Amino acid sequence: MAERWDRARVLALAPDASSLRAAQPLASGRSWPLTGADDDSALWGECLGNAAAPYRTVVDVSGPAYRCSCPSRKFPCRHALALLLLWSDGAVEPHADPPAWAASWIAARAARNGGTQGPKPPADPAAALRRARQREARVSSGLTELDRWLRDQVRQGLAASQRSGYRHWDDIAARMVDAQAPGLAERLRALAAVPYSGSGWDGRLLEEYALLRLLATAGRDQAALPPPLRDTVRSRVGFTVRQADVLANATPVRDHWHVLARRDLDQDRIRTRRVWLRGQRTGRPALVLDDSLTVGTKTEADLAFYPAAVPLRALVATRYDTIGDGPPSGATVAALLAGYAAALGEDPWLDTWPAVLEATPARAPVPGLHDAAGDAVPLHPGAGDCWPLFALSGGHPLTVAGEWTPRGLWPLTAWDQGGMVVPL
Repeated sequence: MAERWDRARVLALAPDASSLRAAQPLASGRSWPLTGADDDSALWGECLGNAAAPYRTVVDVSGPAYRCSCPSRKFPCRHALALLLLWSDGAVEPHADPPAWAASWIAARAARNGGTQGPKPPADPAAALRRARQREARVSSGLTELDRWLRDQVRQGLAASQRSGYRHWDDIAARMVDAQAPGLAERLRALAAVPYSGSGWDGRLLEEYALLRLLATAGRDQAALPPPLRDTVRSRVGFTVRQADVLANATPVRDHWHVLARRDLDQDRIRTRRVWLRGQRTGRPALVLDDSLTVGTKTEADLAFYPAAVPLRALVATRYDTIGDGPPSGATVAALLAGYAAALGEDPWLDTWPAVLEATPARAPVPGLHDAAGDAVPLHPGAGDCWPLFALSGGHPLTVAGEWTPRGLWPLTAWDQGGMVVPL
């Protein structure tokens, strides 16, 4: 069985505070007439609840990944968290054989993971090549249609955008889905909220149109682009790279990675957990989709980065050990903006950048962070009033980690003067 986690690592997986509160009372043997763990990485159990039949929960801690028969749409649900807490406390039967309902899910995951150990050639190379060419043609046609649509929007003027309704954006997004360009579709759907985003919306909408036009132009002229930028353009359009290919082709970067912050995003009923890292030796930022990393810790690991003009997205190729905690070193506002500007020069569509600042929160003239040099950055309007950040500071400097965006900083983690980590 995998090395048992401590309670802090389990609790860090909770999607929100209510899930945390609901899970802890369930983490007792009275609620679980059946639990077990195999010799590999799987846990399972049946939890008594309000339904006639117990809820069946199974967890693969190597992912981690979860499945539960309860109706909750949270990920992980309170039953998965409670089962992990039981396991953390040593209250799950080890070396057990899974029941049929758990064994089928474990076997299915093993089969899928077995296919990601290395890139496998397609069963029919000729058919695969034909499909790839067909998709390239569809995407090229979609890019041409998008370019024409963008010209129409500018020709008609931006004022009509506030009267258009969501269908206006959904129609062109659906055409990009038909053209097999899902990245463009997602970006177009996000535009529907811009005309209602407050003062300056027209400038922001025009900026998005310009970036989409640049992406459409680059996508139709990929052959002229340097390979890293071509990889970025294809990723933004919606072409994906298999994890197996990343692990097989990327040179792993070993470092002691500070786990800076995490953010959960819901898109199309799917919750994605983004975790930001920074290498202690290399200083490299990294973005991983990994539930098992605990914010505030430092982990030695090999990361394999996806190909891109600004490589941020990465996979944890090999994880060695958690080697400590404590706050990372914070930068100045000037250093943050200089780093983002340099990255933006390589990838003009980069709208999120990891930030670690040593600064003092202040509410005037607008809510933001002020560093010792007197420079300041605003907080993102969507981040709310951020009262935990101001309460923790009490007017004193903090180390704050989050996501820098064109609309301001979205704070996600803070360390107080004693070095204690506080998710925001």
